[in-house]
Parts: sequence; structure tokens; C-alpha cells
Amino acid sequence: MIDPALLEFLKELAQNNNKPWFEERKADFKKLDNEFKDFTAAVMVELNQNDVIEKAKKYRIYRDIRFSKDKTPFKAHRSVNWLRAGADRRGSYYMRIKPNENVIGIGFFGPEKEDLLRIRKELELDAQEMRDIISSPSFKSCWGELQGEQLKTAPRNFDKNHPDIDLIRFKAFYFMKSYTDKEVTSPDFMDKVIESFHTGRTFLDYMTDLLTTDLNGESLL
Repeated sequence: MIDPALLEFLKELAQNNNKPWFEERKADFKKLDNEFKDFTAAVMVELNQNDVIEKAKKYRIYRDIRFSKDKTPFKAHRSVNWLRAGADRRGSYYMRIKPNENVIGIGFFGPEKEDLLRIRKELELDAQEMRDIISSPSFKSCWGELQGEQLKTAPRNFDKNHPDIDLIRFKAFYFMKSYTDKEVTSPDFMDKVIESFHTGRTFLDYMTDLLTTDLNGESLL
């Protein structure tokens, strides 16, 4: 389970986001972060019961401030991305632990230009399969609505009056759901995460099939 002390540390860090404060408490952070790493490793083990995960990418707490107006040196959250293995398994699972803003997610958070075009071309041709998946009662009750940045109008060379332009305008395709601090520190939080990720795999598998075939359905692998 997630240690409540991690959330407390992150709350204090948000209020004292400077190097002297952090350095004085670096030993405490390392202990809490190792526990967080153990949690992410345990999630990976469970995910591999139903999928094949290449690695858990735990993001650094240090911010890259070189080109940012915000010069605070630390991220007041911990996050991890579980990457699916191989060219025949696309998409990823995500989690962010941040006081009062805890989330998990699935999907395609920053598709490559070629992948984005392939997705849009598929939706232009036939979007019904995606709609069926994301509107199914079990999926929707778990994950809610599709999220991601959208264009204000149609992408270049796409008809702005296309009946599926609402999907074609997306630049990323993912789902997120929120948890309270009490929920993430409860003993059954991991079970809830795994259950949600398993439900979300139908979307990942659909998108994988799409991205590993051409518009004729022929394999690209």
C-alpha cells in the first residue's frame, strides 16, 4: 500500500519547494521513495498476470528547470509509467501520487506523428469499434470519458463535417480516474488499480491492432 507518510512528505514539499529543505530530509525521501518503488514493482507483477510489461518507468522528483519560467526544483508528486512490451503491445498504464490529485491512467499520452495519422485515418474510415469499446457499460463506469488535447477544428486534409470529427480532432487518446488520499493509502488500493487496468486493456488492445496494421487490415509487423 501507499504509505500515508509519502503524501505528507509531498504536501510539505509543495509548501517548501527548495533545495535546503529537501536536502535536510533527503534520507526520509529515499526511504519513502523506495517503498513507492516496491509498490510499483508489485503492480507490475500483477499486471503481468494479464499482460506483458517491459518495465516500470518511475519519474525523477527533480524538475528540469533550464527552459522553464517555474524555477521550483522538485515535483511535488511521484509518478510511474508501466510500458507494455514489444511492438505488438502498444500503449501504457500510468499512476501519479499527489495529495488530493491522485490519478491512474491508460492509453496513448503522446502518439508519434505517424501513429496519430494512422489513428485518425482509421477513425475516418470507421470509428464504430472504438465507440463500442469506450461506451460499453463496464468500461465507461470504470474510466469515464476519453481525454486528451484536441484541435479546435479538423486536422489538415480531414473533413470538418465528418460524423466522427469529435474523435478525429484528438491529439492524444487516454483515460484517467481520480482517487482520494484516503483511497490511495487503503490496503485495497492496489486491487482497485489492477482491476481498472484490466478493464482498460480492451482499449489498449484495440489501439494496438490498429497501429500494427494498415488500412486494409494487413499486419505491419
